[in-house]
Amino acid sequence: MPRMKGENIATRLRQFGAAVIRLCRHADDVSAKHVARQLVRAATGGGANYEEARGAESRVDFIHKVGVANKEVREALYWLRLAQDAALFVGDDLEALIREADELVAILTSSIKTARQREATSCGEARSWRTQDGGAPGSWYLFAPSE
Repeated sequence: MPRMKGENIATRLRQFGAAVIRLCRHADDVSAKHVARQLVRAATGGGANYEEARGAESRVDFIHKVGVANKEVREALYWLRLAQDAALFVGDDLEALIREADELVAILTSSIKTARQREATSCGEARSWRTQDGGAPGSWYLFAPSE
């Protein structure tokens, strides 16, 4: 079965969220619990918002939703670095999660830039993100929007 476009990044975001959940399970003091709650929310929100982007109704919608996913992963990166600076969690897992979050931010930022460039060079034609019958995008089907 062929993989959907964006499957690799979706998988990485889901695995990132799961790894953060595993890291935060052992938060035991008040400060660690606070950071853990914020971190889990942001780390899992990145993947959820990316999944929303994959079902976007237009390129503009896609750009917006990937932007939200990017913000969530950047926020998770903040909480990971704060946890590291405060020594809330110890071990190689934290360092690996920081590296992965850095890479995910770079990938999502690149995806946004590419989509914006494509949007800017789309010759002014009305394009539907979905096929005329409402199916998922596979190939672009050009048609004028209904008025």
